[in-house]
This record gives sequence, C-alpha cells and structure tokens, in this order.
Amino acid sequence: MSGAGVLEVSDASFDQEVLQSEQPVLVDFWAEWCPPCKAIGPFVDAVAATYAGRLKVIKVNVDQNGAAPSRFGIRGIPALLLFKGGKVVDQIVGYVPQDVIEEKVQRLLA
Repeated sequence: MSGAGVLEVSDASFDQEVLQSEQPVLVDFWAEWCPPCKAIGPFVDAVAATYAGRLKVIKVNVDQNGAAPSRFGIRGIPALLLFKGGKVVDQIVGYVPQDVIEEKVQRLLA
C-alpha cells in the first residue's frame, strides 16, 4: 500500500525510524479497510517523491501495530503526524486535499 520512498514501519522499529530520525518525518497512520486512507495514499506517495532526501515518509498500519497509534492518541484514521526532533509538531486527521499536506510539510521543512 506504499509507494516509492515510503517506508512501512512497525511498533518495534517506530522509535528508531521516527523519533530518532535526523530528518523531519511524516507518519501516515492507516488501515487496509479505510477508504479515506486509500484515497489519501497517493498524496502521501507524491509528497514522499517531491521531498525525497529532505523528509522521511513512514506508514504505520494501525491493525498490525497498536502501540504507536495509542501512544500518540490516534483515534481516527487517516491520521498524518509530522515529527521534527522526535516531537509531534503538526497533525492532520481525516481526508484532506494534497495541497493541505504539502503546505504543512513546507512549514515543517522551513
């Protein structure tokens, strides 16, 4: 379910890949059964391609990994969390157009 430049991460590797990342990180919490998650997926893939080398893009399947979503209070999906220096600096919950995601990513990278 992820495109090029998007890394699938589990609860076990979440801290290393996200919280300890040198780069800012966009984390997409999603599930296979979620139509809005599937609709937003191509936007996340496009952001990964556009900002390759400057932004790490991660997907976490909430059905297979429960610890990370509950740790960050994920109650609805899709949920996109933006991390910088191991801390959540912004978030998007629900379906949004690609330009909303891009705008938040640009702010994160500024």
